Amino acid sequence: MNTLSYKTISVNKETAQKEWVVVDATDQVVGRLCSKVAKLLRGKYKPTFTPHADCGDNVIIINASKVVFTGKKETDKEYVHYTGYPGGQRFISPAELRKKDFGMDRIVRHAVKGMLPKGPLGRHILNNLYIFDGAEHDKQAQQPKTIDINQYK
Repeated sequence: MNTLSYKTISVNKETAQKEWVVVDATDQVVGRLCSKVAKLLRGKYKPTFTPHADCGDNVIIINASKVVFTGKKETDKEYVHYTGYPGGQRFISPAELRKKDFGMDRIVRHAVKGMLPKGPLGRHILNNLYIFDGAEHDKQAQQPKTIDINQYK
């Protein structure tokens, strides 16, 4: 027997087969959409998944302004940030954040970021996410393929 056939092949950033995919977020629930997108970004749907390498796809989310929250989260949920000054803790609801520039980008990116690993790898993987409010995007040159996010678990 050839003992080399028993070696596990680990994917690194040079050998990873990264693709560009487009996900339509129309009428998708924020948390469920973002958990599937986080798995796509991480590469967990691929048979060559390697935990310590960026082997996931580049994901383009279109129609991000059409995502929905379940229940009363649109008005009752609060995002918290801190300005750095005493008494500088600020709260904003998703309904108010939707009205701001890049508000939906911040909502979706915040949800995906919480589902990625913490540390340098997670921060690097988050750079592979591109979010657009409308149906148009500027990544046509990468020839992304459109996928149905509902067929993923």
